[in-house]
Amino acid sequence: MAMNSTATTPGFLPSRRQFLQTSGRLAAASALAGVVLPHVHAAERNTIQLALIGCGGRGAGAVANAMSAGGLVLGDLSGRQAAPGEQPLGPVKLVAMADLRQDRLNGTHATLKETLGAAVDVPPERRFLGFNAYRQAIDCLRPGDIALLTTFSSFRAQHFEYAVERGINVFMEKTFGPDPGSIQRLLRASEKAEQKNLKVGCGLMCRHSSARQAMINQIRDGRIGDLLNIRAYRMDPGYFLPPFARNQNELLWQLSPGHPYQFMWSSGGIFLELMIHQMDEVFWLKDSWPVAAHGVGGRFAGSTDASQNLDSYSVEYTFADGSKGMVTGRYIPGCHSDFATYVHGTKAAGKFSGDIHAPECLIYKDQHTERNNVAWRPAKETVNPWQAEWDVLLDAIRNNKPHNEVKRAAYSNLGAMMGRAAVHMGRSITWDEISKSQFRFCPDSDALTDSSPAPVPADAQGRYPAPVPGKWVEV
Repeated sequence: MAMNSTATTPGFLPSRRQFLQTSGRLAAASALAGVVLPHVHAAERNTIQLALIGCGGRGAGAVANAMSAGGLVLGDLSGRQAAPGEQPLGPVKLVAMADLRQDRLNGTHATLKETLGAAVDVPPERRFLGFNAYRQAIDCLRPGDIALLTTFSSFRAQHFEYAVERGINVFMEKTFGPDPGSIQRLLRASEKAEQKNLKVGCGLMCRHSSARQAMINQIRDGRIGDLLNIRAYRMDPGYFLPPFARNQNELLWQLSPGHPYQFMWSSGGIFLELMIHQMDEVFWLKDSWPVAAHGVGGRFAGSTDASQNLDSYSVEYTFADGSKGMVTGRYIPGCHSDFATYVHGTKAAGKFSGDIHAPECLIYKDQHTERNNVAWRPAKETVNPWQAEWDVLLDAIRNNKPHNEVKRAAYSNLGAMMGRAAVHMGRSITWDEISKSQFRFCPDSDALTDSSPAPVPADAQGRYPAPVPGKWVEV
């Protein structure tokens, strides 16, 4: 996988990705160097409390962004000025944590505590373990606080429903569900959240990129003409699962670090997990949802991967006006790598996104996408999108502004599933079909316990069933 740091992109501040890619306390502290932390001595009645549900790297990164946003006054980095009567965004404090694994719970707490100091106030009695630990962690919060839902997406709707029931604001990471039925459930809970005036942020952070927003404005103003084709790529060396060894709990093994992306029931698979940002960019650029998708994919000869994933995906989306969106994912060692999104209009082409979601936004003079052919580029970003999404969420909570990103995020997730299903099932999938589907890979995910059998068992060789086009069903 290409690992060029977004920090090397001109004008781009260090992103949360740097935090996620580090390990150990010193590395975590280095990743957050220069981040503005909240004034943790501020009056407790003004403190927004956080509960972290899912203590992997993604959850730790979300906490870091929440803390940074909590210590900023509007306008300091975001470029937005506070209106009369608006409150600043801080302070913020982490008060509860939940996970399935004791080692990850303890390790993430130690890292965050050393890095963020007094902003982390999670004694042992507020660190919860197990499949129902999310309830205990959310129960530590008050109205106005935030539950961070950063587990794998099979549990997202379940956790979101409980937070809404308890009247708690939410930040949820992508992906938002592994299957259409989960997304329908999420949408129903979102309606209740709106009725309660809860604020919900969803982790499609590119939507909060000021460079991309500026380029969207240029496109809407006709700068590149009518959009004809969008093409998005994420191709890297791959993610391979070893065979399951039968001397351990298979369910917990499937949910151990790095493994959930290898199963459809737990995360929706690697294509959904990696490519949802690119597909969301395609839908954003078109300002519409696709009417149909078809695609192809497979595994290279001799692959020893024991997961449910394919290693090659190519999806063609069709929109109502006949224009196309092409999304390509390939995860094979020793091959060409790419990580970018391009758009082609009747007047010119543009680049919308670069390596590791860098805001490399460019409009070219014509259809040639070379750097010596640039006609327009946006102002340099002063805050990265991971941070910006938290600025917006905290601003909405502090100043009671409408903010619920669930419907847009859920529809992008459905669009991504549409492409995945087209490849896995070997036929065209329509928007009407995917948006009405109630299909679930694991209908009883709410009832899982430490002693439950794995939703998908390994065969005698420790391998898992991969999609077979023409036979597989997921809609």
